[in-house]
Amino acid sequence: MQLKMSSKHFRRLLDLVYIGNWILNSTRGNDRIVVYDDVESLVFSYCEKADMPTLFERSEEGALVPSRAFAEGGIHEAIMDYEDTIFFDILAEELARRDMQEEALDEGNLEELDERITAYIAEFERNGTDNIIINM
Repeated sequence: MQLKMSSKHFRRLLDLVYIGNWILNSTRGNDRIVVYDDVESLVFSYCEKADMPTLFERSEEGALVPSRAFAEGGIHEAIMDYEDTIFFDILAEELARRDMQEEALDEGNLEELDERITAYIAEFERNGTDNIIINM
């Protein structure tokens, strides 16, 4: 198989591959999903042909991987933006479901759940986590 793309598109593909592998493997420790590491290595191996030598380096095992310069070049800011959004979305839904714990969710109260989620998200947009109190 061959893919034809501009350098700009290839550079964006590198970002996508890195983000995908980071999401799949960053929390797995030694239990990485190696097939995704292999795909990442394969895609980054084309950096040499694409005249993008600063974007890859060779790992201790000999695989071509994203370079430190690539990883520190701003890609993690995009990942952090995603994580912040998802964190607050999940927290809002979990808190809304907790508030309604005695009610079985059905079509009759999904609107209430949505209203509670929206209220929590509005609170988080105004104050972040400043008003969250945990009683232990």
